[in-house]
Amino acid sequence: MTNFWRIYRENWVAVVALAVVVLVVLAAVTAPLFAPQDPYDLAGLDLMDARRPPGYEGSGGFVHWLGTDAQGRDLLSAILYGLRISLQMGLAAGAVAMTLGAALGILSAHLGGWVEAVVMRVVDLQLSFPAILLALVLVAMLGQGKTQLIIALVAAQYAYFARTAYGAATAERQKDYVEAASATPLPGWRVVLRHILPNCLPPLIVVGTVQVANAIALEATLSFLGLGLPPTEPSLGMLIANGFPYMMSGRSWISVYPGIALIVLIVAINIVGDQIRDQFNPRLTR
Repeated sequence: MTNFWRIYRENWVAVVALAVVVLVVLAAVTAPLFAPQDPYDLAGLDLMDARRPPGYEGSGGFVHWLGTDAQGRDLLSAILYGLRISLQMGLAAGAVAMTLGAALGILSAHLGGWVEAVVMRVVDLQLSFPAILLALVLVAMLGQGKTQLIIALVAAQYAYFARTAYGAATAERQKDYVEAASATPLPGWRVVLRHILPNCLPPLIVVGTVQVANAIALEATLSFLGLGLPPTEPSLGMLIANGFPYMMSGRSWISVYPGIALIVLIVAINIVGDQIRDQFNPRLTR
């Protein structure tokens, strides 16, 4: 771990990106403590404060540093709470998709035969469709809600983990130490868990980092289209959508600030993922 961090900090851009991710996570976790308003409390909103510019002092007695949206929500508070939703959806969907995809990919490589053929053909078929299209169909069928949204995100992303795990497990299965372990009386599940899985984790971690960012972007897209979470729990995508009709009327802050927060989060996670990928690349020379 010490060696990993020593190499990681050589890239100052990746260090800044990691710091941004950490700060965003801390801001999202501590949002109820520092946000001046609870944007989910509809009873606490005042329409007289709607569409006010940044720096406006509202009826609640505090300054709306980033302005308010069309419902009178304090944008700073809404963004902090929206980041919580984005991170929750991204991490939950990424963890479930990684677990499911890794299990399918590694078992397919280990068992082979018809299991490998069926699972991998299904995975290849799904990879041929855009993730956004599949997510749109599933959300439209399942309805709105966090559970339904996570299911849609997992269904749209597990195939990437399955293909990655299958490729890594296939390469590991042909190595001498796995063949030696398989020749012993050890049960198959111990060979998979103790020998194949640990060596498949580096590429899965890299894909997982990227897919968390993709899940956040996909959730924001669905929310922007009105198919994400309910209006009572506005995410960053919904905040952008709420301000879109006012972009040409001089009230661009309603969409711009949530958009900036979303872009910064996704770009920072992708930079961290790229650096981790480079460090796990055995062909990388330093």
